[in-house]
Amino acid sequence: MGSAMSLDLAKIAAAIPAYQAAPSVGAVVQGTLAQLREVLVIDDGSTDGTAEAARKAGARLISFPVNRGKGAALAAAFADLFGRGFDGVLTLDADGQHLPEEIPKLLPAVEAGGDLVLGVRDHLFGEMSAVRRASNRLSSRAISFAAGQRLADIQTGFRYYSRRLVETVGFPEARFEAESAVVVRAARRGFRVVTVPVHLGFADGRTTSHYRPLIDSLRIAGAVTRARLEMLGWARSS
Repeated sequence: MGSAMSLDLAKIAAAIPAYQAAPSVGAVVQGTLAQLREVLVIDDGSTDGTAEAARKAGARLISFPVNRGKGAALAAAFADLFGRGFDGVLTLDADGQHLPEEIPKLLPAVEAGGDLVLGVRDHLFGEMSAVRRASNRLSSRAISFAAGQRLADIQTGFRYYSRRLVETVGFPEARFEAESAVVVRAARRGFRVVTVPVHLGFADGRTTSHYRPLIDSLRIAGAVTRARLEMLGWARSS
């Protein structure tokens, strides 16, 4: 569905969902501001000074009084930034795993018409623990099957979302499952999903991640299944 576009960096903003990330979010914000003019941090109910660190580093801020989840944080960011007229949003995690200096690697795929561009890490899976490596590979295969497109790393949060994608398929899930479900909706609706290899600050994010292996894996499985069923219904009615 995507088509080649003339890239205007002033129309692309960055969104950084953050929870208990006071030690790292400031550096991520500063690095991102060196690449893009607009950086929005969504403080997802942190109690450790994340909001103050983000603001001091130069970010605009949305603060939730309680933790609502990564999907809810990103949905709030999309509503804010697309409401301000941006054409695309680039997302990074606040823990320092995603390197802002890698942002330019995603931009050629955006310019070529990518609606959902994933900064993938499958070439770095060997640096992860065996459990995390197996989890990433298995989940990516299962979600690729649901999406109808083979994608080696679907769990990455380093992404570009086009406005037309989010406005068409929505972003309804509240937690980590949102990032998996949107891949299924995007691919099945004919949006262009592109992967770009990137380097990371560190490959295995277990020590900084708030992902809960059992609960969140079940949430992802349920959300992906629902998204696939939605798309089957959409295909039959269109």
